[in-house]
Amino acid sequence: MAYLAPSEFVTKMVDAGESKLVMSTRDTLIRAYMAGAILALAAAFAVSVSVNTGNPLIGSLLFPVGFCMLYLMGFDLLTGVFTLAPLAVLDKRPGATWSGVMRNWGLVFCGNFAGALTVAVFMAIIFTFGFTEAPNAIGTKIGSIGEARTVGYAAHGAAGMLTLFIRGVMCNWMVSTGVVAAMMSTSVSGKVIGMWMPILVFFYMGFEHSVVNMFLFPSGLMLGGKFTLMDYFLWNEIPTVLGNLVGGMTFVGATLYSTHYKTAPKREAVSLIKKAA
Repeated sequence: MAYLAPSEFVTKMVDAGESKLVMSTRDTLIRAYMAGAILALAAAFAVSVSVNTGNPLIGSLLFPVGFCMLYLMGFDLLTGVFTLAPLAVLDKRPGATWSGVMRNWGLVFCGNFAGALTVAVFMAIIFTFGFTEAPNAIGTKIGSIGEARTVGYAAHGAAGMLTLFIRGVMCNWMVSTGVVAAMMSTSVSGKVIGMWMPILVFFYMGFEHSVVNMFLFPSGLMLGGKFTLMDYFLWNEIPTVLGNLVGGMTFVGATLYSTHYKTAPKREAVSLIKKAA
């Protein structure tokens, strides 16, 4: 599968982070829009499979197909740029600044949201025959997901908010591991296998992904979910974004960078330096 050593793929991570920061506004928005749309369609597909088979594991096993498609086509998710973009600043790449990172994050958020919302509208039309009928079984399920993962958290107060945030952290720990896993191989099959495993874990475990939620919750509102737009942003999207940021930037980006790119001196070298002094 043409496996790359950690020092090699972490270098690719830093290079990728730099490329995100120098990309034009147009290209950033287009790539983010397509990523949001494809991931939203994959989420609709996974929910459809789960409802039709009665087995959530089957839906989770198939959900990563969307992530693989968008990655292989070079599109960008917010969760991925949370991990990659800061590495260019840490490595002091020319022109890489924190203001550039914030610009990239803002553009990708907007693009992802627009893409996911487009698919949310399309799927709501499909599930209701153009809003002329009550939602079908899949639409009803999406509406119930929106309720459970907004007002369901709110019912537990601060404990619910903490749980939501930690689920966001765990989500991008896995999703960004998938991004990195794709860089471990130079073959399409190797990239797909590497991506598939952590994405399956995140989806089946019910962790909170900010871009998936950009589809689930707007569509849930259109399909009769008993929650409000404010519930969605306050009790899901905003805490999820923050959790995704922490999970990807710390548990994946910073850790790999610090141990495989900026490695500490080996113990033998430290000993020799002390003796020479």
